[in-house]
Amino acid sequence: MRHLRFCAAGLWLFLALPAGAAAATLEVPYTLFKLPNGLTVVLHEDHSVPRVTANMRYLVGSGREIPGRTGFAHLFEHLMFEGSVHVPEGSFDKWLEAAGGENNGSTSFDRTNYWEDVPSNSLELALFLESDRMGYLLGSMSPGKVDGQRDVVKNERRQSYENRPYGLANETILANLFPPDFPYHWPTIGSMADLTAASYDDVVSFFKRYYGPNNASLVVAGDISPTEARVLIEKWFADVPAGPPVDPVTVTPPVLREARKVALEDNVQLPRLYLAWITPAAYTASSPALDVLASILADGKNSRLYRRLVYELQVAQDVSAYQWPANLASQFRVVVTARSGHTLEEVDRLVMEEVRRLREEPPTRRELDRAQNKIESSFLAAMERTGGFGGKADLLNAYLAYTGNPDFFNEDLSGHRAISPSDIQAAAVSYLPDNARVVLSIVPKGRTDLQAAGGER
Repeated sequence: MRHLRFCAAGLWLFLALPAGAAAATLEVPYTLFKLPNGLTVVLHEDHSVPRVTANMRYLVGSGREIPGRTGFAHLFEHLMFEGSVHVPEGSFDKWLEAAGGENNGSTSFDRTNYWEDVPSNSLELALFLESDRMGYLLGSMSPGKVDGQRDVVKNERRQSYENRPYGLANETILANLFPPDFPYHWPTIGSMADLTAASYDDVVSFFKRYYGPNNASLVVAGDISPTEARVLIEKWFADVPAGPPVDPVTVTPPVLREARKVALEDNVQLPRLYLAWITPAAYTASSPALDVLASILADGKNSRLYRRLVYELQVAQDVSAYQWPANLASQFRVVVTARSGHTLEEVDRLVMEEVRRLREEPPTRRELDRAQNKIESSFLAAMERTGGFGGKADLLNAYLAYTGNPDFFNEDLSGHRAISPSDIQAAAVSYLPDNARVVLSIVPKGRTDLQAAGGER
């Protein structure tokens, strides 16, 4: 039996942001070590508030699944909150809330992560809870629990996909952007058929394969003493046995060689256009230019697409563009909701006119400065938070997974600062062609006349 004893830890966190930080070098000091069972640990002090976050990242997401057995990683995101051998069902949230903490989790193509934000004197509670579900989840799991959370996930899918306006857009884009055997071909939530078909033994086998400490990294950041935090981490995680070795995913980079036009009819009032391109993997040389390109196209009322489609021509209700980074391949997307009386063929033509303009000539220095300032402002705002999604602990863990360097903050920001107008033009030429993209039209039922030309249901 594992006995939980609470202790007050004097935990400290430090972020070096000198005066004039807009042009300064960013440093996020950290301590890195690995336990004998393979768990990688990053510690970071920040004494700005008396709180601490524990951020656990498992290197397993929907990209580790196979056709016919999808949705497992997301299913475990749910099961991990349902109790473990030393944490009765319902106690995970109850104990954290009683200590003044909060927690959550999420699943993506490449990872599943969990975090607990607690007062600094409750760090041991967070570590105990995380270690118990890593090492002792299966001892309390049963076919009944799996079936119960399977039903929860299926209901979530109904609410977020089948019964939500435009809800099938992402699934449809992925199915057309990536080939059937590529790990990003399906959404993280999985398919109804796969969720139904998964046996209890399938689910247990998936956990044993991917949820060992050797396939995970833990960031503890906040009001800590690294020495004391390390003692607590070793206390609670040292007895968790390593899982089998997990090899990196190796696939041929996907290539789209045509413009695929697809259309869906839905219970919506306004037609919406989705454009998607395959772009290089996260944190590669082209990533900053694609981020800035998305901002120039659709970030704010002075962006090219908003100004032309929403303000000047008034053919669109809203517009967005973003680079979606991932480990094996990324995506660049543009999404536009048309106004009543306008077709998606018209919208597609106008969007691609702006894309072609960027391919033919670089943006102005003023446009570039505005986009870079927006990105830098958002970046620094995220660094003001230690916990939660997108805070420093989350970024330390993401940088470690993608680059091997937890303190990749300065390199990341510097890469965005260094972009030139010609870099934006080169990115548009290389990655946003007319003839290698997915064009998805979602139109009101019975209004196929509003879809972009060539769309097939």
